[in-house]
Amino acid sequence: MDGHSPYRCFLKFSSLGLLVALTGCIPQGGGDYRITNTVPVKATPETPQLVPESAILIETPSWSPATVERNSQQVEASRYQVEPGDTLLRIEAITGASLADIAAANNLLPPYILKVGQQLAIPSGLYHTVNMGETGIAIARAYGVSWDEVVALNKLQAPYLLVVDQRLRLPARAAAAVTNPVSVGADDISPEQRAAAFNLKIDDVITGGKPALNAVQANNGAKLPANISQSAFAGSFTWPIAGRTISRFGNKGGGKINDGIDISAALGTPVLASAGGIVVYSGNEIGVFGGLILVDHGSGWVTAYGHIGQLFVARGDTVLAGQKLGTVGDTGYVDQPQLHFEIRRDRKPVDPLTLLPV
Repeated sequence: MDGHSPYRCFLKFSSLGLLVALTGCIPQGGGDYRITNTVPVKATPETPQLVPESAILIETPSWSPATVERNSQQVEASRYQVEPGDTLLRIEAITGASLADIAAANNLLPPYILKVGQQLAIPSGLYHTVNMGETGIAIARAYGVSWDEVVALNKLQAPYLLVVDQRLRLPARAAAAVTNPVSVGADDISPEQRAAAFNLKIDDVITGGKPALNAVQANNGAKLPANISQSAFAGSFTWPIAGRTISRFGNKGGGKINDGIDISAALGTPVLASAGGIVVYSGNEIGVFGGLILVDHGSGWVTAYGHIGQLFVARGDTVLAGQKLGTVGDTGYVDQPQLHFEIRRDRKPVDPLTLLPV
């Protein structure tokens, strides 16, 4: 990653440090995961509800992609002469190229001091203008490209916050999606797009799930979870539920792999936080898992809780070890109530059974 993010001027808070990868795979039966392009028979997972512990519905799942208008424009390579009052943000708005690309093309570093009369190279590329409330995942999906590719192309850094009017560079093949502009939202995704959603990674949800804010909100850190990335968490976990382990961690043979463990329990069994931290995701965007909760514990540790039936927490909530996060469900692609539980450190899955008490 480039150490000089051009939008750092808006971000007065530290990285969440939450790059957590998940293989794009589909569970078979009791919880093993097979890498496949085949859509499972259970093609419409039940949608978990975000509810208080009294089970009264209070709101929809905490993250859903905003409708995205395909407004991308092809920018041709050119030169720009700096005028009085110009900033890189103003030049971005005038030329349509991203601030990051203009800075890189001219070897500019923060705080991006410009001189009147200075000649700047404007790079060519296909750029999308970010609108209020749009998320990275929704933008990528609207153009039929992967979000992690957009992250790499734009050298985005944690906390991966999008700002209104920011230009995002898109892969060249995204131009094909512009020939017939439409809006793509949470409720009008085609079956093909839903199938593609099975390949989302937890990386994508964390880095591309935050709605874009205006500059004032971004500067104030509005609506962002508290930063706990510097906390000294030692990696001490407790069992999220009591139950029988029906699938263990690791390679299962025959192309199957499980990045966590799967625990059988009765429908509605409370799921408890394995350690204290910040909820960084609570929703059902990764169809394979149905209801999914991610908790960041600091020091690179993240836990994942899948197949949740009811969600008791929302993104940004602070939770304590043993606090109820939700209930065991059969959401996603499973044939019996169970909890999929993962522990990851610095993007790598760790066998939970080596960290949980015997």
